[in-house]
Amino acid sequence: MTHPPRRLSADQLIGANFSFQHYPFREVARVMQGFGVTEIELWGIAPHLDLHHAGPARIAEVKQVLADHGLTVRCFTPEQVLYPINIASGDDAYRQASIDLFRRAADIAAELGARHLFLTPGRGFENEPAERAWDRSAEALGLIAAHAADLGLRCLLEPLQRRESNIAHSAADLRRLLDRVGAETMDVVLDTVAMACAGDSVAEYVALFGDRLAHVHVVDGTPAGHLVWGDGSLPLAGYLTELAEADYRGALSFEPFGDGSYALDPVTAWSRNMQAIAPHIEPRKVSA
Repeated sequence: MTHPPRRLSADQLIGANFSFQHYPFREVARVMQGFGVTEIELWGIAPHLDLHHAGPARIAEVKQVLADHGLTVRCFTPEQVLYPINIASGDDAYRQASIDLFRRAADIAAELGARHLFLTPGRGFENEPAERAWDRSAEALGLIAAHAADLGLRCLLEPLQRRESNIAHSAADLRRLLDRVGAETMDVVLDTVAMACAGDSVAEYVALFGDRLAHVHVVDGTPAGHLVWGDGSLPLAGYLTELAEADYRGALSFEPFGDGSYALDPVTAWSRNMQAIAPHIEPRKVSA
């Protein structure tokens, strides 16, 4: 007798403010509450809560909006690819300022009651040996993780595509970097687009990281693109089944960036994602 494939739970699905950067944060919270989520991944973008303007008043405002809508922060994900924030920079001044900003990001994450601070490796100069950038990245990640740990936070580390970084593109790269950092409080992100672009698999992530695989970005692509489910060609349902069979217990979140057009109507983008994933996850548990 064949059994139906195992499924992840809707309780693992969290919200986020990705693609809502042109809307006030209160509207984001209202929409996410309407989708039935209780946790969010908070992208640290202006005008919501970016690292350059996150003073006490802004943090207090975000906390109040979250409380008003019954939401908590699962992880704080500061913008760190487009801004002049680069923890592996070959420019010492930019690198030190970036490390300081991420220490501040850990402070903010702790104040928000988050579980995780989300990190990426940064990038080095293209005209230097990549190993130098790896060394700078590992050292910076260790410093940030140590500060976060003092605040009771774990960190998340996500690989980047080659066009975004010259450090850690694949699962094997990420394992190497994680080992070099040596922080027991650092977990790992599986981004389905980054995984597909690197030629990796869910099985490889599970084998390399085990319980330290703590967050999955469910995004479609061709294989790149960070698209809404159905706008690309990735076998997302299959990925979810593989994660369920591996007894994955971490979070799932959407990251619809695309070419920027999703930001024109983010509610529709998120609605399409929520509708697409629904048949492939167990319904949310309802308290009696």
